[in-house]
Amino acid sequence: MDFLDSLLIVFNLKTLGIISLGVFAGIIIGALPGLTVNMGIALLLPLTYSFQGIEGILLLLAVYCGAVYGGSITAILISTPGTPASAATVLDGYPMAKKGEAGRALGLSTLASAFGGIFSTFALIIIAPQLAKIATGFSAPEYFALAVFGISIITSVSSQSIIKGLIGGALGLFIATIGLDPMTSNMRFTFDSIYLMGGISFIPILVGLFAFSQGLISFEEDYRERHAKFATKTPSAKIQKVLPSWKDIKRVLPTYLRSSSIGTLIGAVPGTGGDIASFISYNEAKRWSKHPEEFGHGSPEGVSAPEAGANAVTGGTMVPLMTLGIPGDGATAIIMGAFMVQGLALGPQLFTNNPTEVNSIFLGLMTANICLAILGFICMKFFVRVMDIPRKILVPIILILCSIGSYSVNHNFIDVFIMMIAGILAYIMIKLNFSMSPIIIGMILGPMAESNFRRALTMSEGDPTIFLTRPISVVFLVISLITLLLPIIGPILKKWWKKAKH
Repeated sequence: MDFLDSLLIVFNLKTLGIISLGVFAGIIIGALPGLTVNMGIALLLPLTYSFQGIEGILLLLAVYCGAVYGGSITAILISTPGTPASAATVLDGYPMAKKGEAGRALGLSTLASAFGGIFSTFALIIIAPQLAKIATGFSAPEYFALAVFGISIITSVSSQSIIKGLIGGALGLFIATIGLDPMTSNMRFTFDSIYLMGGISFIPILVGLFAFSQGLISFEEDYRERHAKFATKTPSAKIQKVLPSWKDIKRVLPTYLRSSSIGTLIGAVPGTGGDIASFISYNEAKRWSKHPEEFGHGSPEGVSAPEAGANAVTGGTMVPLMTLGIPGDGATAIIMGAFMVQGLALGPQLFTNNPTEVNSIFLGLMTANICLAILGFICMKFFVRVMDIPRKILVPIILILCSIGSYSVNHNFIDVFIMMIAGILAYIMIKLNFSMSPIIIGMILGPMAESNFRRALTMSEGDPTIFLTRPISVVFLVISLITLLLPIIGPILKKWWKKAKH
């Protein structure tokens, strides 16, 4: 019965239109250099308030799928990856375009992206419910340890500096403490402000960190380009046939399967991402190829592998998000906000309390990847033309949408100022090589860690050893410690191993 309800939710004209629009917008966001996956999702997050039920979440998932794929368009045509996950696609996609095979490369990339997304969705459908059953026995100590594990992944999603990642995470944890104490309702860091009593609104912070800051960066880049002495304009690329031949499909099918498996596994590990999956998939494709000498010169497998791997991450990241409430990457950290908006509690209870919504997400993610393939082949020439939009037009539109989106959440101008402050702070931090994802992870998981820590101590009458007497709690805490220390210990172990070998 729940599954039939989910079919009715997803397969109606309104929902299909929302998913198609999300994929379409995502492809454009991914195809425009300077716009990121996280920025696109954050920009559209306020729209989820205007949708009822699961539709808002499906919109963001569709944008996620479309944006990861969209980066391959610029990677192939002008050697400029639209997203970090498309960096490996440049290696063989651009050489194919230079040989006059841009259409062939785009066709292979589109098919690979859809295949990877559909493969990972099937994996999500099989794995997630089983993992959720295991997690149903969790209580306060386990949830605290789980939250600590989620917070510990900031070292993986940080920029090159671990210290800067920890600073960002600490900033997010501090922002999460503003407002009323969850246990005693005492005011914390409110400075007698009525606005701050309810805590700082989550959506404006997200929009400021990921969208407004990128708008400022794009404005700066446009200013530099217009004042450069030898500014050049990239010529528009021309493409012909994009549908892959049957010969090409037979050749790359093993690569699709291998890379999709790699991408799904990497996506399911919190703190990884599409860029890691794409390069590992590319490397393994070259290792297993019968024609490794073609890689770097326009190999079909070289285009297919990173795209299948990167797009398979989209389903993989939803496994820890839906079953444990742990975001797999920056994009799913933002999508968590949409679940919060709809009042859906992530974790094992999601599968028992909201089976219709869970099935709708499965079906919606599958539909989004099918739409990706259809729109990719039909609208390819249009997406190529989108790259010609000048930044002086694009950037003001982005900044205006940021303001409208922030105001629309609570119809409060203070939210707009909060968004701008967060965006300016993010702009400065990005220039100093900080990552924004740790801040969001700290904001989201901080309250979960605090409330469950205090509940656990209440259960044990103040005895902190309760966290060490429960096996699952101990496992998560040990993994958290390893995750935090690995970036420090890893290089030391590598040096020791090299010396031992010699």
